Amino acid sequence: MTAQLGLAAALELSWQELPPEAQQLGCRLSLFAQAPFDWLLVEKCVIETEDEDDSEEEQEELEELRVRVAWPTANRFLVNRNLLQLTEHKTYRLHQLIREFFQTKLAQLPEADSYKRSFCQAMVAVAKEIPDRPTRDQIAAVSLAISHLAEVARALTDWLRDEDLIGLFMGLGGFYKGQGTYDQSEPWYKQCLDITRSRLGENHLDIATSLNNLGLLYWSMGHYHKAELLLLQCLEMKKQLLGEEDHKLSTNLNNLGLIYHAQGRYHEAEPLLLQALDMTKQWRGENHPDIATSLNNLGILYDDQRNYPEAEPLFVEALDMRKLLLGQDHPDVAQSLNNLGLLYYNQGRYHKAEPLFVQALDMRNVLGENHAHVALSLNNLGLLYHVQSRFDEAEPLFVEALDIRKKLLGQYHPHVAESLNNLANLYRSMGCYDQAEPIYVQALEIAERKLGSNHPKTVTYRDNLERLRDIRNNP
Repeated sequence: MTAQLGLAAALELSWQELPPEAQQLGCRLSLFAQAPFDWLLVEKCVIETEDEDDSEEEQEELEELRVRVAWPTANRFLVNRNLLQLTEHKTYRLHQLIREFFQTKLAQLPEADSYKRSFCQAMVAVAKEIPDRPTRDQIAAVSLAISHLAEVARALTDWLRDEDLIGLFMGLGGFYKGQGTYDQSEPWYKQCLDITRSRLGENHLDIATSLNNLGLLYWSMGHYHKAELLLLQCLEMKKQLLGEEDHKLSTNLNNLGLIYHAQGRYHEAEPLLLQALDMTKQWRGENHPDIATSLNNLGILYDDQRNYPEAEPLFVEALDMRKLLLGQDHPDVAQSLNNLGLLYYNQGRYHKAEPLFVQALDMRNVLGENHAHVALSLNNLGLLYHVQSRFDEAEPLFVEALDIRKKLLGQYHPHVAESLNNLANLYRSMGCYDQAEPIYVQALEIAERKLGSNHPKTVTYRDNLERLRDIRNNP
């Protein structure tokens, strides 16, 4: 048929033979990206009514249509005519040429705009289900939808409601950020900021949210100066829009405190983190995940300042609260286990640190092998084994942590410098000075480039290198 009539004519002939319901379904399927999709996702896009009875009726009708249209054993419509492909994984997809043909038919329908709007709203609903720190199972559950969310962001933003802009891009950006693949997250957060500004003007809470999200991403990437500028913009905008005392400012004060902490500006970070904690308690009450986050962040600051008596009760309270509110296997629980274990390590209480590090590392089954929290657990357990002179156990942990961090963060992230310094410390303790020195040099170069010459960590790495050279020069 294709040889005689040409592809377009063949498709047109197949189209004319389809019942109206199948034609409408084909048009709506053309809104999906050129990627596999699950039938449940189709149902979310096609069922538009919010009335419970009507929704159940439409679901039954759609399931009947699926039986008649999508299954090759039924009336042999879309699938049997090779207009819709059923994959071996029981998902569906349209061939690119057929998708383009259906799109031309969609453009001719008076309902086209309505179909696009309902498709966009359904995709936004999916995006809003993506958690900030997804587990491996949650990532797997939503992965099939990501290409279709991206299709909305690329081609259908004109049919997004203003109030849905943030939800779509936060979902896309958060999906990649939660896995530590920051380079894939950045374009979505930047596009979110650009489109909210163009649609909503310069002073809108959604723009402040976009600034905050991009700023936190840059913090994770180690771009602290860029992060600081964005978070300061966000805080000032929210103060103007909400007032100086609004409880929603607590999140922004906390985030700015994180940036100052990362930059080694501890005396500027502490009052912001304390203020954020007080405001969050007034807003959220005494038991809420946001309270646990504030307690955790303040505890990390005190730990880095060696103010261990202040840090320990904060870490313990944050851990207990997260277990109670989030469950034993939540990524935030792993983070708290790591932090409390590191505190005990810093205090020389190694017997208390080890089970916490091991427990946090065991959660890699939930998070996946290549995850920032896993790298942190490997690093911390390596520190413990090093100080206990268990060198053969420490080395592979440091090497694996370094590899994960390089993969996720790039060659010049401060966390990569930290891993390099720890590995060099191990080689120095083992007497492998020729191995240690170039690694120290690399760690120091990254720290000076990313943190500055006077940052506490830069000073530590420089002292470590000088100490090694003194040992080599004065055996």
